[in-house]
Amino acid sequence: MTMDLLRVLSVDPCDRGSQRCRLGPGLMSSLGLNLSSPLLVSISESSYLCTAWPRPDCAEGFIQMDPKSCSPNLTFHQSTSSHININQISPVQCPKLKGIKITVVVQSSDFKSNTPPCVIHELVKDMLKGVYVHKDHAVNLEDYGTEIKYAIIEEVNPDSERCGLVTSKTGVEILRVKTLRFFKGGVQQQNNTVPLGGLDEVRSSLREMLQLPLIYPETMCSLGLSCPRGMLLLGPPGVGKTQLIRSVAQEVGASLVMVHGPEIVGARPGESEEKLRAVFASARSMSEDGPCVLFLDELDSLCPRRAGAAAAENRLVAQLLTLMDGMDQSDRFLIAAATNRPDSLDPALRRPGRFDREVVIGAPTLQQRRQILSVLFEKIPVCSSVDAEELAQRTTGYVGADLSALCREAAMSKQTVIMKHFTEALKIVGPSCLRGSLGQIDLAPVSWDQIGGLNDVKLKLRQSIEWPLRYPDAFGRLGLSRSRGVLLYGPPGCAKTTLVRAAAASSHGAFLSVSGADLYSPYVGDSEKALAQLFRQARSCAPCVLFLDEIDSLIGCRSSGAGSSGVQTRLLSVLLNEMDGVGLKTEERRGSKRVLQTDFEEVCNSEVMIVAATNRPDALDSALLRPGRLDHIIYIPPPDQESRLSILKVCTKPMPVSDVCLEELAQKTNFFSGADLENLCKEAALLALEEENMEASHIRHKHFLQSLSKMTPSLTAAQIHMYQTPPA
Repeated sequence: MTMDLLRVLSVDPCDRGSQRCRLGPGLMSSLGLNLSSPLLVSISESSYLCTAWPRPDCAEGFIQMDPKSCSPNLTFHQSTSSHININQISPVQCPKLKGIKITVVVQSSDFKSNTPPCVIHELVKDMLKGVYVHKDHAVNLEDYGTEIKYAIIEEVNPDSERCGLVTSKTGVEILRVKTLRFFKGGVQQQNNTVPLGGLDEVRSSLREMLQLPLIYPETMCSLGLSCPRGMLLLGPPGVGKTQLIRSVAQEVGASLVMVHGPEIVGARPGESEEKLRAVFASARSMSEDGPCVLFLDELDSLCPRRAGAAAAENRLVAQLLTLMDGMDQSDRFLIAAATNRPDSLDPALRRPGRFDREVVIGAPTLQQRRQILSVLFEKIPVCSSVDAEELAQRTTGYVGADLSALCREAAMSKQTVIMKHFTEALKIVGPSCLRGSLGQIDLAPVSWDQIGGLNDVKLKLRQSIEWPLRYPDAFGRLGLSRSRGVLLYGPPGCAKTTLVRAAAASSHGAFLSVSGADLYSPYVGDSEKALAQLFRQARSCAPCVLFLDEIDSLIGCRSSGAGSSGVQTRLLSVLLNEMDGVGLKTEERRGSKRVLQTDFEEVCNSEVMIVAATNRPDALDSALLRPGRLDHIIYIPPPDQESRLSILKVCTKPMPVSDVCLEELAQKTNFFSGADLENLCKEAALLALEEENMEASHIRHKHFLQSLSKMTPSLTAAQIHMYQTPPA
């Protein structure tokens, strides 16, 4: 152990309540401390205010502190530090104070209500005489054997000082009187509070909703306004609903009674209703000491829709409705609830007079993810080279819990976290909204360089998909409106799917792909429900590319006899509604910005790009191809000679080729698609292995010619001519 570290020992029973700090005489001398000199011992974000006294055995290297005056979080939980550094001990000047403002903590509400304020004032003033106090510290008064337990120093006079000595001439003003239970709840709540980022706007709105009815109920009554009884927080899992309520309750000085939905449910008939009544009684009792918030987490598990529910659940919903209706103006507590399944709640809960204030906390936007990451970076050793802006762009669809898990994974067993660690962590931790998603596929990202040729098509796709998703500010600045959807059509095997994957990867957005096999179900209505759910998932992780592969097999043409009825027609109706924004719901909006109903389509759908691919454009319904839907139609042509050469270069790049003339191969592969050319290279490699008994080390030109002689192109002149006319 170094000489700068002091071992922390328990306070001697003889020193309890004396405000003494026992140190070695040598240390006192080196710090310039005299007998009973005031000193401040800082531990993390907490501190003790003590007076210096030498140890009776004059031993060095030890410290014993009496917690007479300390930070409130140390009143019930002593510091866990077994050693402190000498630099954490500093002498302080404590002049005689002219006055202090305090909050008094008493044992019970009976003492608070039955004892005259003047008696409490005189008792506290006498107890604080001769005590060194510090602003925001709690002074322990339990040793006097009265109902008065603590005095919280709110302000000191003069204001220029942080600490000082209370004398007989110091004026003491009591701002409020709290019970010990209320004080303990606030301290524990403060200790459990987690810093939140990106929720400043909704935090301000919540604080206003809580402050008015809890802190100023008389003002609202004088204005003839009825206090709201409940508020409902809506949002996806992991977005911070529970932590937000804890944080705001602490800010407004309200105690928090937290109940998780399943905790109420009992096995015996009537037990659940009894527990719920007890919870309300507890909140009403705590509200007598001060403002109180009763928080019901996971409300959907407690009060589901009564239609089709069991009798026990129906009784529990009815009991909650009765208790909420029985609240009056004298009850100084509010009910807050949170759910990520608002549609599962009984509608009676959401009418005015019950949970009539709804706060939607959507998935964090780019700016909010940046703010969340800045808060998380304070807890881990992040290198200055880590670009938080780039990381925020690459974490579309991530909620606060996902970002926390990402930082934890990146910091695992690392001394200093660099961008490479976050890149590796992104492969492990994905957005929770896509876990188990219908269209989620686990594919390696594709870059534009991996696709040979098609330069004009690549540019069109970047302009239609990548630019609107990556640079929305530039589009807004120039007044450009992006395409709502893109349709790729062309012969089979010409890289339509690969092009979409490359566009999604370059857009730094999520990629969802769905085919007919994913959607179709033998049960009526399941396919339509699955398609609507797919759009909700795409909006939750926006910016997102939603790829409908082989759309002709998903959606038929209503003018044809085969597709004029049945599931294809219903799927087409759902698809058109979702693309037009009719399927949007209030709780789906992103961030916390309040928007009008007419703005939902622009706010929620602006970052979801619908991309479809087909090799049968004539089979599509004309309603899909009108402006505002799949309005940007791009033809993916078969590769010409120059494109075939580029594709061959890409395909043979990882191969050990020798004396191969790719230009000759490109000239001889007319009507070959990109898939045909890739297959040509594979067959040539297999021929080389076959010829040299699996000992081949190079692929020669003759192997490509042999493979070419056995293959026929998959495209014909008639097919290509059919695709020359774009779909109407």
